Amino acid sequence: MSEHQLDFSTVLAACVHDMKNSLFMLLQSIEQLADNNDLPAEQQQELAKLHYEAYRVNTNLMQLLSLYRMERQRLPLTIEEYFVSDLFDELIAKNALYLESKEIVIDTDVDPDLIWYLDGDLINNLLTDVVNNALRYCNNKLLLSARVNDQQMLEIMIEDDGSGYPEQMLAFDTTSDLQSLDIKNGRTGLGLYFAGLIARSHKNKSVQGNIKLSNGGHFGGSVFTLTLP
Repeated sequence: MSEHQLDFSTVLAACVHDMKNSLFMLLQSIEQLADNNDLPAEQQQELAKLHYEAYRVNTNLMQLLSLYRMERQRLPLTIEEYFVSDLFDELIAKNALYLESKEIVIDTDVDPDLIWYLDGDLINNLLTDVVNNALRYCNNKLLLSARVNDQQMLEIMIEDDGSGYPEQMLAFDTTSDLQSLDIKNGRTGLGLYFAGLIARSHKNKSVQGNIKLSNGGHFGGSVFTLTLP
């Protein structure tokens, strides 16, 4: 037995950082290639798909890092003031290539002066994952909206015009622990687990954030609701 035991979680975190750096370079290269208007439409669509999948991998890596930080530091928060409309603009900009390729329209409904205190990196990662999934299952419309509800909490909703969440997702317990996730059957629920974790980590006195899945909304499809104190 070696005197220095291998700390696998620390090695994994270091590898994730390296992979994220490589992914960032890959995404930049894809965007540069996509700027070439001489490429055939078929190749443009393939680049858009590659760009989308790379962002999905990047989001998964961010979730792994969040799990590592939760284990070591209980997921420390950096709470700062943000314009909610800026969060929406960033989400749209990230997916511009895919949106254009698939002719998907994202509308927003938010007061441009709406400001909230939150951890920008964590919330951005949460919303990015939700939007990525909505893009995969929608037909051609998404709506990002935000408001302050009657309980004086921020309510962010992401709606699409797809077929809606399946029953097993609607029944998913976002407060469950990692041991309960169904890893063997592929549908782990890991994204929802992290979304719930990030939401609940935002607290104000005795009130904490939460997430909710439903069907209906403006388009009759999936509706994801994030509520923050």
